[in-house]
Amino acid sequence: MSVYFSFVTEVDFWRSPARPSLPVDMRVAFSELKDIKAYLESHGLAYSIMIKDIQVLLDEEREAMAKSRRLERSTSSFSYSSYHTLEEIYSWIDNFVTEYSDIVSKIRIGHSFENRSILVLKFSTGGSQRRAIWIDTGIHSREWITHATGIWTAKKIVSEYGKDHTLTNILNAMDIFMEIVTNPDGFAFTHSMNRLWRKNKSSRPGIFCIGVDLNRNWKSGFGGNGSNNNPCSETYRGPSPQSEPEVAAIVDFITTHGNIKALISIHSYSQMLMYPYGHSLEPVPNQKELYRLAKDAVQALSEAHGIEYIYGSISSTLYVASGITVDWAYDSGIKYSFTFELRDTGRYGFLLPASQIVPTAQETWLALRTIMEHTLNHPY
Repeated sequence: MSVYFSFVTEVDFWRSPARPSLPVDMRVAFSELKDIKAYLESHGLAYSIMIKDIQVLLDEEREAMAKSRRLERSTSSFSYSSYHTLEEIYSWIDNFVTEYSDIVSKIRIGHSFENRSILVLKFSTGGSQRRAIWIDTGIHSREWITHATGIWTAKKIVSEYGKDHTLTNILNAMDIFMEIVTNPDGFAFTHSMNRLWRKNKSSRPGIFCIGVDLNRNWKSGFGGNGSNNNPCSETYRGPSPQSEPEVAAIVDFITTHGNIKALISIHSYSQMLMYPYGHSLEPVPNQKELYRLAKDAVQALSEAHGIEYIYGSISSTLYVASGITVDWAYDSGIKYSFTFELRDTGRYGFLLPASQIVPTAQETWLALRTIMEHTLNHPY
């Protein structure tokens, strides 16, 4: 396939080449389709068309959002089964922390490249610098299902505290921090200009292409395999570790806090639950524990809707990726560090219909709760 990459330039990989057993998903311009089909066939590479016309899905998604917005306006209620813009999410956050001020507050941990606020929700029943769990969604801006899952999860936490025995025990002893829009500039851009934008929006003098892959900009393994030094690449790592304000804000917050015991970074898509390392094939010291915990979490997840996830280390399950969030977290002493790849496995990819938001969030919650409970019961 490496010959193929050099042959085709007009390809947007939605799922990059990884292990031989995993498919590769790519978006191809119609003008290139004939040549690409011929190339694949001449090399004996099987293929199928998952989405014939992406514009149809984009139009349907836009219309669904408009319809939801009209309904929300008429009922003065927020829909947890719809996709939302950055402005709508930030407005929801303000209303949310006002309504549930006894358990949740808003923290501004920094500003993005385009000077947007970077906001974190803190769920706490009291105390300071308690053991805590960090959850982030939307570091890759086109992965809208992750933001929607984060929003639903936040509401689930406040709704279930005092009712769900496991969650109540967790929140009575630990805090939960949740960053729902980890890449606000990129996310705003997916609504205004390019729905499939992945990176942030940083620019530098003399460089034509904009944006850094925020999940290649972390210190651990920075610059290694699975990242790119080409600013035009979707996996451009940036000029130096933590060069991006969106990454630096998280690093500063977590480092200053000093008592984060689990970090969960939520992506889409592929239906996977993984742990470090991404930059190395070397197993981490507590690999067996992480494997068992991932297995338990995936089992819990499947009980909601029968959706199956695969699990394991990032480098062995997906591909080698350097400078990623969970590797940095693990190397910073957070031994329960996981990354999710949510629904689906490619039928819709990043354009998952809004009808799947709530089922996705429901099953993800069961896995999250499993990881959080294990963290609670295994202090270190």
